[in-house]
Amino acid sequence: MPAAVTLWHNPRCSKSRGVLDLLHQRGIEPVVIDYLENPPDTREISRAIELLGLQPRQLMRRDEPEYAQHGLDDPALTREQLIAAMIAHPSLIQRPIVFANGKAAIGRPPEAVLAIL
Repeated sequence: MPAAVTLWHNPRCSKSRGVLDLLHQRGIEPVVIDYLENPPDTREISRAIELLGLQPRQLMRRDEPEYAQHGLDDPALTREQLIAAMIAHPSLIQRPIVFANGKAAIGRPPEAVLAIL
């Protein structure tokens, strides 16, 4: 039985829809999590950061209004504070993110997720 594939998905995002289509074209039916409706918790975001090999700020969409509104560019903010901001404002999380085979990939471009399948 193939390993489960999970997609942190925003249905309004063209890249996210593109990743979902790409997975379907390959016969993969992922577990789809609308992360704006069901935000990940601290453990899940920490795991994503670890699997992606990023720092918390690198997982954030810096062009979102909440990024500037909450002063998230402040270098004094801790890892915990940045993760808490993503939980409070999930639109800050880069998208889409696919988890498969103990790895993660951001689907920008959508084909980037193929490396972990």
